[in-house]
Amino acid sequence: MAGLGEADEAELQRLVAAEQQKAQFTAQVHHFMELCWDKCVEKPGNRLDSRTENCLSSCVDRFIDTTLTITSRFAQIVQKGGQ
Repeated sequence: MAGLGEADEAELQRLVAAEQQKAQFTAQVHHFMELCWDKCVEKPGNRLDSRTENCLSSCVDRFIDTTLTITSRFAQIVQKGGQ
């Protein structure tokens, strides 16, 4: 990248990587929302019945648990790579 110092170029690459991760996470959230909706909502209406509410809640809980596990594992890998 012409005109940028080494430190500036490294910072720019870090920012681009962070934005790419945000975009990937957002895409995953939208995909997951679709999956939970398709799995749990049989017929959309003005209100959710308790079964649908419980299904959506469980689906989201599984997503959060999985995301935290993957994020933790990724952080471990990155930390080992940086040593």
